[in-house]
Amino acid sequence: MFRKKSKALAAMSLILSALIMVSGCGASKPAEKEPAAADSKEPIKIGFLGAKTGDVAMYGLNTLKGLNMAVEEINKEGLLGRQVKLVEEDNAGQKDQAINITNKLISQDKVVAMIGDPTTGITRVAGQIANSKKTVIMSAGATGTDVVEIGPYVFRDTLLDTIAAPATMKYVIQEKGWKNVALITSKNNDYSVSLSKIFSSAITDNGGNIVIEEFIQDKDTDFSGQITKIKAANPDVIVFSGYYTEGALIMKKAREVGIKAIMVGGDGLQGEDLMKIGGEAVEGSISYAGFSPEQPTPNTEKFINAYKAKYNNEEPDLFSAQGYDALMLIAKAIKDANSADPEKFKDTLAKTNNYDGVSGSITFQENREPIKSPVYLLEVKGGKFALLKKVPVEIK
Repeated sequence: MFRKKSKALAAMSLILSALIMVSGCGASKPAEKEPAAADSKEPIKIGFLGAKTGDVAMYGLNTLKGLNMAVEEINKEGLLGRQVKLVEEDNAGQKDQAINITNKLISQDKVVAMIGDPTTGITRVAGQIANSKKTVIMSAGATGTDVVEIGPYVFRDTLLDTIAAPATMKYVIQEKGWKNVALITSKNNDYSVSLSKIFSSAITDNGGNIVIEEFIQDKDTDFSGQITKIKAANPDVIVFSGYYTEGALIMKKAREVGIKAIMVGGDGLQGEDLMKIGGEAVEGSISYAGFSPEQPTPNTEKFINAYKAKYNNEEPDLFSAQGYDALMLIAKAIKDANSADPEKFKDTLAKTNNYDGVSGSITFQENREPIKSPVYLLEVKGGKFALLKKVPVEIK
């Protein structure tokens, strides 16, 4: 009996000693927490998603110029006691490359947000990845449909085609009286396909007629067949929903066969190469934008002067302005949320209201779509984009 009791007491003693050791270890060294965002000295990484080479490089390069200006400005004072670092990549305007780059920026570079892509098609692809991996993405150029619907981490700070295209067609048809329209769509360009649908409805709604509809593909260079048919239809205006390279070549061929009608399109036409390639053929062409350096607000004027000083007297365009605004919006959200965690600052970003951006006042609706007004109609005049008209937008 004594031996049994002794063995039992010994066993209990061992168990108690083990418990004391375990609890003692836990008490002597509390579990370490991850450092708070404000305590970390590592840079806050922002990824650039866009083309620096290829057919749409003009969009990406100008967006990048605006981003670099924003980084410099933010880093003067820092963000949550840290610096912002821009991680640059070049997707060359190709979806397959954009997929690889998006995954790399998130998984390897550990960016907390991405600015880009300036195009709608690539933004849709990258947005799916970013949203699934809980990383904020904001496009400074995508204006087509089915973008923010992807999910709560997807944003844009652009003037929407659904607002701008109808406003443009109202001006073209009702004010200019150009009712007979030739509509051209690039079939392998998501932006163009989407925009043509919006233009088509807007033309009909404003009392216009689509007298002929033609189709091309991005990277085509010979538009003789389409232009011959368009000449026979004798339109008052040519509405092209694609990008500046094809737009310039279309108008060169149009002028060669004696077509007098001008070209009207979206902000995809806005690149200096429109004039470099098209020359006299694109004079008078009209496109819409959410930014113009003419008639600036004080905040915009300050940005324009700084931009010209940095980039050899070059004037900013909508991509550089919207790129700048995109990063400044994200930085403000990080600061206001006191966190560089996308799961936290995305909610603060979504509450943006009347932000005084250099590209205009920006408010995100409940669905995170931006409200921007007015629509700036720009005309090619003397080889440059010039402000033609400001069209106020009534937000319903």
